[in-house]
Amino acid sequence: MTALLRYQGALLLRSQGWLAPFAVYAVFMGIGIQPGDRTPDSLGYAAAGLVPLAAWLVRVCATAEPPAARACTSAAAGPARTHAAALLTGLGAALLTGLLAAAYTLLVGDPAGHAPVPVALAGVAAVAVCALTGAAVGAVCGPPLVPGRGLAVLGAGVGSLLAWVAPFSPARAAVSALIGAARAGAAEPAFPAGASAGALLLAGAAGALVCLRARPGAA
Repeated sequence: MTALLRYQGALLLRSQGWLAPFAVYAVFMGIGIQPGDRTPDSLGYAAAGLVPLAAWLVRVCATAEPPAARACTSAAAGPARTHAAALLTGLGAALLTGLLAAAYTLLVGDPAGHAPVPVALAGVAAVAVCALTGAAVGAVCGPPLVPGRGLAVLGAGVGSLLAWVAPFSPARAAVSALIGAARAGAAEPAFPAGASAGALLLAGAAGALVCLRARPGAA
């Protein structure tokens, strides 16, 4: 699996498919987060933006390999493991981006009386939850379930919106915990343990479903 992850990472970098989602996320951060803003609010904002970013990156990684090359890779390593490596590469890129965004937010934000360590832990958890939720959306809105680009983009957009607003969404719960703590003036935002577990289950179920359906040459 390590070799597959390195291969998928190299494909992502060479394809330059990461440029557009990263540029959009950078603009999102630049518009919504300013130096001196309350840290919990800014962390919630940065985490929320990872939902569409992760969905986009997962879709990019799942389709970066030409069909003929994917068939060869699947024949050598198995279609399920090959597709899993693509999904994990997209998720890893989103997580790395989210951690960098969280670090920037912690540096420029105003703690406003909030304990720094609990806020940082809750922020990192929210980053992970939103990245996992977005990766689940991207996985089910890409091949082999949704091979067409138009339907995939539409599905990822609707899925990301639902992840932001649906009451049962782990991403909404994690972001709401941060924003609620900021508005209530709580010194320590609650760690989103339930949301973290839910996001892991959601991403695991979505990944398992699409990897089991993967086949050589799917793109």
